[in-house]
Amino acid sequence: MNSLSEIGFAIQQSRKENGLTQEQLAELADISERTLRAIETGVGNPSITAVLSAVAVLGLKIVVEK
Repeated sequence: MNSLSEIGFAIQQSRKENGLTQEQLAELADISERTLRAIETGVGNPSITAVLSAVAVLGLKIVVEK
């Protein structure tokens, strides 16, 4: 993945596949719905901690390659 918007799209797709609302995922990830919306849309500047929290709840992982 090359951008925050691609990561956000993957998180959104996984959330929907798991039958979760934004409210539910935000609660499970201990982040605000506003932050989750920012992550999913690739807008703003969410913290890496917030992104990793949502990713962990969904059982996803982010790989950094050189």
